[in-house]
Amino acid sequence: MSPKTFATVLTAALAFSALAACGTDSGGDTSADGKTVVKVALEPGQDKSAVDAFNTRVGQFEQANPGIDLVVQEFKWDPAKFTAQLAGGTLPDVITVPFTDGRGLIERHQIADISGDVAQLPYAGKFNPEVAKTGQNAEGKQEAIPIAAYTQALHYNRTLFEQAGLDPDKPPSTWDEVRADAKQIAERTGAAGYAQMTKDNTGGWILVTQDYAFGGRTEKLDGDKATATIDTPQLRQVLQNLRAMRWDDNSMGANFLYDWNGINQDFAAGRVGMYVSGGGNYKDLLSQNAIKPADYGVTALPLTGPDAGALGGGTLAVVNVKASKKAQSAAVKWIDFYYLRKLTDQAAAQADAKTTADAKQAVGSPELPVFDKATYDERLRWIGQYVNVPLPQMTPYTGKMFDQPLLPEPTRATQKVYGVLDTVVQKVLTDRNADVGALLADAQTQAQALLDRS
Repeated sequence: MSPKTFATVLTAALAFSALAACGTDSGGDTSADGKTVVKVALEPGQDKSAVDAFNTRVGQFEQANPGIDLVVQEFKWDPAKFTAQLAGGTLPDVITVPFTDGRGLIERHQIADISGDVAQLPYAGKFNPEVAKTGQNAEGKQEAIPIAAYTQALHYNRTLFEQAGLDPDKPPSTWDEVRADAKQIAERTGAAGYAQMTKDNTGGWILVTQDYAFGGRTEKLDGDKATATIDTPQLRQVLQNLRAMRWDDNSMGANFLYDWNGINQDFAAGRVGMYVSGGGNYKDLLSQNAIKPADYGVTALPLTGPDAGALGGGTLAVVNVKASKKAQSAAVKWIDFYYLRKLTDQAAAQADAKTTADAKQAVGSPELPVFDKATYDERLRWIGQYVNVPLPQMTPYTGKMFDQPLLPEPTRATQKVYGVLDTVVQKVLTDRNADVGALLADAQTQAQALLDRS
């Protein structure tokens, strides 16, 4: 059938007790002609070519699985709305969520236990162990499936580098160089030399990234006890560096309320010289922000000190707990077909790459392997003829991404703690007289309270 798109319906918040019905058959998962209906999520905001590519893959799946009827539903993950959406029955059957939310969804039994179906997949034993555990329950069973992983990177605009008299083939490799280059870009081009996400929990996400890069950590785990470690010399150094760039150098532009979408938009438009985000961000910059490929550059995140590392994260595919067992099994087939088979099977990899390239979407953007490095390298060889991203401009990142220590995001009350840190970075960037020490002490108190309740 032709994919049908349903606008996401937002329902009023319902009591959590309404979730008691979860796990039962939804009753609406069979079409009039006896097919199993599975609603699959498509993130809103994609351009037409990206939607067309997705719909092509939907059609290919339905042709290969004539007993399954896929319905495409726009959906964007928002943890603040999830419980109400689940209780109200408005969620798709297959959605994607960040690594940081997987364990909580599993512990609260808010997603289907698909571990039996996952165990039957031919590559079930080949997942990168560190990646796989983000979707495992306490017994080690795979209830959520990792489909993508990343480490943070420093993205930069090569055109602005050239206009500022900098060499785009020699991006900064230390934070002092980031500061110096940002100042030069701002002075010579008028663009923000460096910009930082600060709201909707992205400010905390990037601040923790920088803390890791200076050798810090924001939580310490001892068994079941989690201790906030926010008021530290490392995070103080990060904030002092940001304050110097903002107030002494005037190199950070005028927007200090960026979220992920907003900073991507300004970077693609040539208004930002550098910013920190996931290393595989090029595909989103292309599909959602129409970045000019010639402008794009990415390099490894500068690391300082023996304990420094690159924050890593990723995406899990999960299945609606309200879906029937038949729909759950069909959902795993779609996850296998759309997200994972292209990483492990030559024919599937080439078919996906061709469809994506034909839709003028990015093929070959750098990413950490969900499986082992050998599988990743083999896939790149399979799809070589379809790669359409500027790989030479990405080598400052891809040449180092496997060598940098990978550090997982904090595990307890992650998004809530990120929200606390949003306020800290916003204050530093908007108040010249902000007391960094007092801000961090207060943030640590708030974070500890959140950890104690998690």
